Formats: sequence, structure tokens, C-alpha cells
Amino acid sequence: MAIFNKEQRIIAERLDTDVVLKNWKDWRWQRKHIIKSIQDFEQISGIQFEQEERVELEKTVQRFPLSITPYYLSLIDKEDYKNDPIFKQSFPSPSELIMQEWEMEDPLAEDKDSPAPFITHRYPDRVLFHVSNVCAMYCRHCTRKRKVGDKDFIPDKQTLLKGIDYIRKTPQVRDVLLSGGDPFMLSDGYLDWILGELQSIGHVEVVRIGTRTPVVLPYRVTDDIVDMLKQHQPLWINTHFNHPREVTESARVALAKLADAGFPLGNQSVLLAGVNDCPRIIKKLVHKLVQNRVRPYYLYQCDLSEGLSHFRTPVGKGIEIIEQLIGHTSGFAVPTYVIDAPGGGGKIPVMPNYLISWSTNKVILRNYEGVITAYKEPDSYEPIFCDRNCEDCTLQLKLDEAQEYEATGIASLLSDADERISLVPRSLERIARRNGDNGRDE
Repeated sequence: MAIFNKEQRIIAERLDTDVVLKNWKDWRWQRKHIIKSIQDFEQISGIQFEQEERVELEKTVQRFPLSITPYYLSLIDKEDYKNDPIFKQSFPSPSELIMQEWEMEDPLAEDKDSPAPFITHRYPDRVLFHVSNVCAMYCRHCTRKRKVGDKDFIPDKQTLLKGIDYIRKTPQVRDVLLSGGDPFMLSDGYLDWILGELQSIGHVEVVRIGTRTPVVLPYRVTDDIVDMLKQHQPLWINTHFNHPREVTESARVALAKLADAGFPLGNQSVLLAGVNDCPRIIKKLVHKLVQNRVRPYYLYQCDLSEGLSHFRTPVGKGIEIIEQLIGHTSGFAVPTYVIDAPGGGGKIPVMPNYLISWSTNKVILRNYEGVITAYKEPDSYEPIFCDRNCEDCTLQLKLDEAQEYEATGIASLLSDADERISLVPRSLERIARRNGDNGRDE
């Protein structure tokens, strides 16, 4: 039988003297008791700050708000909180007020690439749909600090319909990513309505949802929301785990519900100084993810958002981490290390270089061990000249699904799709008599 752990019990009773485990695992109770002030944090966590430090923290909170779920707060190692990855991701730091000249309010130019309300259209065939500015928790490394700080701001249906109408009128859009904020912080009914509208658009082939609730509020992944989401397949879900310690028992339960329901799960981590900038940490993280049926998707270089300089690492650190993953663990456990280019250039992969040199008929490669090898290219390859005249192309450009073959012979009798119960030779005399044919086949 599930019970409170010691830290959860202490925090829960400080928040609500009548609390029981059922309350603690109720995501609405968690939302109701979010910690939003330095004073409340000290009272609930038991961590105390010096007066001078508290003054600096208060200045930070005035600019970038504090919002931590009781669940996520319970994961902090109070004995070493200043080095704790949970604390660093959730609790404000005066370093956030240090603004570098190259930092930007909107580093990815999402607002500039917005042709309709709450839509960012950067790539040819997909759009980002900001359906909410509400998150379960305010992450200190958030790239959308300019938006997520808005208090409880959720666009109404009339506003979102303008974004949906843009998608409907833009046939090249086949992939829609719901983001925010966190789409899982919408009510089940509201999210159901959004997904239903998108599902009614013929050219939208797939919808993705980005959510951090399995990390900071896993109890939000209820049976009800999973049952609703199952009505809107194909649906892909991306999570945001940054450290192995975030993969708790409760997080594993949430992930299992989503995986068991048939949703492909991915994870997007951010490389954060002092949190996960270590090959050993990332390797343990990706191993925990794949154990829970989550594919490591991206490892992001920290964006140039305002107040994040203390989180950023050199790009070389990310390459070093990937170098120690490739060949040293399963290929599907290796995320793609990317820089989301400032100014709206999109995600640019930055990976170790395994191609050392090449000539007209040979390439020189090295593997993860440092072994150098040559790969001989074909001497007789004749490339197909592409003049965009697809009608005269010699390649078979029939891109729709191939027709499945019709079963013949014994296979036709085994097939449930074929109603015949026997195969009869054409020259069979008995059948000829049935048909009134007195002769035989020659």
C-alpha cells in the first residue's frame, strides 16, 4: 500500500494538517498548494536563508516568479540544497538578474514568426501552437520567461480558433506541436476540444504535445486524461527530464500510463551548468528514460534567454557528452545535441565529427574508439539528374501505399478475406457435368 515518504509527510502536514495520501496525489491539491514566496518556501521546506541572501532572492522573484509544486519540492536534498539539481531548476537565483548584452527576451524569434495568434510557423510542414501560458511549475531555465510568467493566462476558444483557422487554411502543415506553458495544465475538456478541432483538419497527420507534468506534477497524468487522449491518435508526447533524480516512482507511474496507452514518448533535455553537465549524469538519465519507454530525443544547448547565463555551458561540453554516449550505449538512447539558433534559425545539430576526410571515391571515418577506417565509394554510380520533371523520372514515384497482393492457391483458402472453400481444376469432368458441358478441356 502506497504511503507518504518522510519528506512528503513533513511538507504535506505543513501545508495542510488534515492531508492524507489521496490529497497529496491529487494534482488539483498540488496546484492549490504551490509554493510562490520565499517565506512560504522557508516555512515548508525548512531551509532558511540569511537576511542578506533573502533580500536578493526577493528582488529576483519580483522579476521572475517563484512557483514550485509540493511534489517537486519534496525531491530537494535539504542537506546539500545549494548543489541539488532539483533546487537549482526550481528555486530562483540572484544570477537571473545578471543580463548579458547578447541575451534576448525572445531569442528564438517565436513572436516574429507568428502569422496568427499563438502560432509559430518556422519549418515548412509544421507549426508550434501555444495553447496556454500556464505551467505546473516555473522552471528557472525556461526559454519563454516572457510568456510563462503571465498569471493563469489561458487563451479562450475564440482566440485559439484563429490559430486553428490558420492551420486549416495552410495545407502544407502536417504536424502540429502543442506547447505553452503546458498543454496538460488545461482541463481535460478544453484539451479534448483543441485536439478534436485539429483532428478534423484533413492535412494534419500528427499532433505532438510537449509537457513537463510527468517531471514536476506526475499526478496530472490521470486515467481520465489518458482515456481522452486515446481518442485522438496519432498523438506523440514529449517530456522534459533533465536529471536522473527526477525519474521517481511517481514519474514512472505517469510514464507507464502514457506508454501503455500507445503514445510514442520522447524526451527533450536542456544542458544546464551545475545540473547535468556531466557525461555520467546524462548517461544515467538516458538509461532511465529508455527503461521507462521514453526515447531521448533532443539535448538542447541552453538558449540565450534573459537571465540564463549561469546555466549555459560551452558547446564543447555538449559535444563531449555526446562523444561519451555514441558507441558506449544503445544508439536509440543517444539524443541529438542541438542549438536552437538565435533569431529563429531553428534547431541545428551539433555532433562529434566522425568524417575525417574524403576524396572522389573514398571517405575516411573514425569510430567511437578512435579506430580510423576507409570506406570505398562506388566508381560506377550514375546519379539521376533531377530537373523537377517528375512525370518523366525513371524512379518509381508512386508514393501511396502499395496494394497488398491477392492471395492465390492454398493461401487463398487460408485467407479470411477469401470466401472460397475449394480450388477446382478447370478440366475436372465432374464439374463439367454440373455445368452441362459434355466435353473435356483439350
